[in-house]
Amino acid sequence: MKHAIKSEIFEKRKSLSEEYVIEKSTEIKEMLYSLPEFKEAKNIMFYVSFDNEADTHEMIKELLLEKEKAVVVPYIEKDNYLLQISKLEDFNELEKKNFGILEHKEHHIKKFDIADIDLVIVPGVVFDKSGHRIGYGHGYYDRFLDNLEKINKNAVKVGLAYDFQIADKVPIEKHDVPVDKIVTEKRIIRCNTAK
Repeated sequence: MKHAIKSEIFEKRKSLSEEYVIEKSTEIKEMLYSLPEFKEAKNIMFYVSFDNEADTHEMIKELLLEKEKAVVVPYIEKDNYLLQISKLEDFNELEKKNFGILEHKEHHIKKFDIADIDLVIVPGVVFDKSGHRIGYGHGYYDRFLDNLEKINKNAVKVGLAYDFQIADKVPIEKHDVPVDKIVTEKRIIRCNTAK
């Protein structure tokens, strides 16, 4: 079931036009920026979008220009299955690396403490209304979110997705850590009322 849902949504997302991605991502950005948690956050971790994901490049560039919030992005170290995070000061510090995703160039890495993150923007192929997600299957975000829960319970986890990526229910595994909110171009879904 998990594989079937993932394949269907993945294929749909792959076929999106550039215009659709730009238009819907702009609407998603406006929804995200309206969240009180976003307005209050000082340190925000973003995924760096690729392959027709809800686009984060423009958001990251805007925030870097404004200099009011610290932008943190993930990277992968060889033979380490835990996602690492680094502060970003210029979008040009990034280059295509693992899985074709933009990550910090080696000499630009500025390690950032997970305990200082206020808000984490989480990618996913499919989300359900309870905040559970199906990712790409490598488990990097699952391990990262699990670690975040242990170290920094106050960080708010927000999934970004197009509305068609929302399912009623996705299969849950014991290591899954749900997001607190999901932002689409049409709505904000509050998954965890405790936050």
